[in-house]
Amino acid sequence: MILYLLGLVLFLGVHLVPTFPGLRADLRLRFGEMPYKGLFALLSVIGIVLIVIGFGEVRASSWNRELWSPPVWTKHIAFLLMLFSFVALVASQVPSRIRTALKHPMLVGVKLWALAHLIANGDLASLILFGSFLAWAVYDRISVKKRGALGPLGGARGGLKGDIIVVAVSLVLYVVMLKWGHAWLIGVRLIG
Repeated sequence: MILYLLGLVLFLGVHLVPTFPGLRADLRLRFGEMPYKGLFALLSVIGIVLIVIGFGEVRASSWNRELWSPPVWTKHIAFLLMLFSFVALVASQVPSRIRTALKHPMLVGVKLWALAHLIANGDLASLILFGSFLAWAVYDRISVKKRGALGPLGGARGGLKGDIIVVAVSLVLYVVMLKWGHAWLIGVRLIG
């Protein structure tokens, strides 16, 4: 449980830094732009690894209680939400009309991912994990709007070609995750 909570605090803590422009500017000045980005990336990766390892451990632990038993239909809604989550996540990296319409597609993707998993899982460990990410994404979206932050691609815009790339890559990633990736990464098989 310690790894799980430490991972959450580390990952989400690092991702809260940009919501405080003064702190972020001080850290960039103190470390330099590239070392700041490197440290941000390193701590993020360590946080994710700790979350994945810790979540695997806490799912099977005695303190992880089933708070509710989600009906089967919630899993179908989760599958649909995850398709749109993949589209948003891929759009965050590809200039496209989809990216432009979503404004901050990475945060949209995280919110959809968290919501999908919250409605499909009724245990305490899932509530903590996905609830934390959903709360962070909502907070960060509000912060981004106030700060006028544009995201990793800045103001880049794209057209139909970008939309086709986003949808094609999203579908491939979605199918891979559905058929094999989720079982390999998380240990939970989604479909046969």
